[in-house]
Amino acid sequence: MHILHVVGARPNFMKAAPVCQAMAEAGLRQTLVHTGQHYDDRMSAVFFDELGLPKPDLDLEVGSGSHAAQTAEVMKRFEPVVLDRRPDWVMVYGDVNSTMAATLVCAKLGVRVAHVEAGLRSCDRTMPEEINRLVTDQLADLLLTHSPECARNLAREGVDAAKVQLVGNTMIDTLVRLLPKAESLWPGLKTSLGIDEGAGYALVTLHRPSNVDDPERLAAIVAALEEIARMLPVLFPVHPRTSAQLRAHAIAVPAGVILMEPQGYLRFSALQAHARLVVTDSGGVQEETTYLQVPCLTLRANTERPVTISDGTNRLMGENPRDLIPAVSSILAGWTPSGRRPPLWDGQAGQRIARLF
Repeated sequence: MHILHVVGARPNFMKAAPVCQAMAEAGLRQTLVHTGQHYDDRMSAVFFDELGLPKPDLDLEVGSGSHAAQTAEVMKRFEPVVLDRRPDWVMVYGDVNSTMAATLVCAKLGVRVAHVEAGLRSCDRTMPEEINRLVTDQLADLLLTHSPECARNLAREGVDAAKVQLVGNTMIDTLVRLLPKAESLWPGLKTSLGIDEGAGYALVTLHRPSNVDDPERLAAIVAALEEIARMLPVLFPVHPRTSAQLRAHAIAVPAGVILMEPQGYLRFSALQAHARLVVTDSGGVQEETTYLQVPCLTLRANTERPVTISDGTNRLMGENPRDLIPAVSSILAGWTPSGRRPPLWDGQAGQRIARLF
């Protein structure tokens, strides 16, 4: 059995690492293809090193571009790989452009596709990721879900239930495995950042176009962060997209908001684990904070991960950045989430997937 894995962007790496490891332990033949959708070392190479992913067998070096250009370039460069390597299965992860592009190629070549993290839905087709999810799940042959509502989403779309397997969350596998290593970095990280654990801090991540591409909205978010910074320190590892927008529109970040370079997986995990609260628009962070039982405020009108609200520690804040301020106040006044970790978010999802092959 020959399994070919396709990864393209930072979130894919955390999802693929446990599957690759479990399949290696099972003795399966594997090929790892990096499309190069994320090519900045801060968003790509460092994660291969920290996650223990093997060096990619092939790097397609697609780079950036519009959604259409990037998707087309992945398809052009990936098709010859499939024809040459002739895998039995292609594994795709998440909802990035590389995921949909690789699935389209395989569907037309008659190569079976397994989609890890299938069935997530925000029901918002203005999100490019939602289009990628819908297309991928209609074409994939095996849909590997991380929570029960995903199967219900797929059933509504007419997907054959025989194709769907609930396996758990491979991103949590990675967190469980590497959290002790991340914790070992905490004393030095705390000292270097001057963190007072008694006061705590808010950790912020923002990268979605809906939040950062509109200068008025981005300025409003920064203004809300300034008010939050009067309540507790704010640490803000800045995604390259967000950093570019702050510079392009000359949006001044107040002194109380500490801007940081994008963090590697281990450092960011340590920062999440010790945060008083997290403000984000990232799907993966919603999941990780749920596992870590850290309050999470998601600055979006919707989420494709409702299990992090029903079972976890996530609160959906909507589109008004000022709504963050009373939410932070309530957390600091003693509100704590009563959530639990969803079933099968236990560090064993990679093994469950490997056993299917």
